[in-house]
Amino acid sequence: MTAFDVSERRIWDGRAGSYARTFARLCAHTVPALLDAASTAAGTRLLDVGCGSGSVTVAAAGRGALVRAVDAEPGMVAATRRAAPGVDVRIGALPQLPYQDGEFDAVVANFVLNHVGRPLDALVELRRVTRPGGRIAVTIWQVPGSPGQALIGRAAQAAGLVRPDWLAGVDEEHDFPRTPDGLGALLSAAGLGDVRSERVDWDHRAHAEDWWAGPAAGVAAIGQLVHSRGPEGVAAAKREYDLLCGEFEGEDGLLVLPHAAVLAHGAA
Repeated sequence: MTAFDVSERRIWDGRAGSYARTFARLCAHTVPALLDAASTAAGTRLLDVGCGSGSVTVAAAGRGALVRAVDAEPGMVAATRRAAPGVDVRIGALPQLPYQDGEFDAVVANFVLNHVGRPLDALVELRRVTRPGGRIAVTIWQVPGSPGQALIGRAAQAAGLVRPDWLAGVDEEHDFPRTPDGLGALLSAAGLGDVRSERVDWDHRAHAEDWWAGPAAGVAAIGQLVHSRGPEGVAAAKREYDLLCGEFEGEDGLLVLPHAAVLAHGAA
């Protein structure tokens, strides 16, 4: 594993419940388009890679697909098993999945490439377990992102918080532009054909306290940044966050948070 992969395991260890209560609803927005891009229908043998709390698995099963799922975090595996009883959900991490060559008609990974240290190798592995001509569809967060994605980071910066030294980034030789062109090129480099890539924009609506709850619980890299100076730093970031929330508050009192992702898909 790369240093980034080690950081990711540390970040997500034991945080499946907090993720399900917070950021999972945000990430679920792209699920219908992701499944459409993978041509998911009744009888499709589909693998949900990085299944998280199970939103993709449940939606695919609702279409009649024959779903299996895998995640590196045991808590996420347990959450998906609860959400989708009867689905085969396993522990496994990219770039080595516990499946045979060409085992699936379609493979999807919703915001998973953001969490692997070798994205190209991860895509090559997704292609390995997909039958020739099968579909692979993935999403990532757009960089630079939309204003809603930057809100908590701005609060942390205003509070004087800095990224922890142990929180590694993706090595330069393995990184790629987090844009439609960049992700599309990565799929092509992994050997996929008929590659298409597009930006997806939406406004995520949430109560201010609910949106803060994820980072406050240490979820994702942003949660580690918020906790980088202990309780005092968390409180300082929360004060700044409360001030900044006014920029995004809608008439109903909910935050209206613009987000941008990239959806790309191709044929194995």
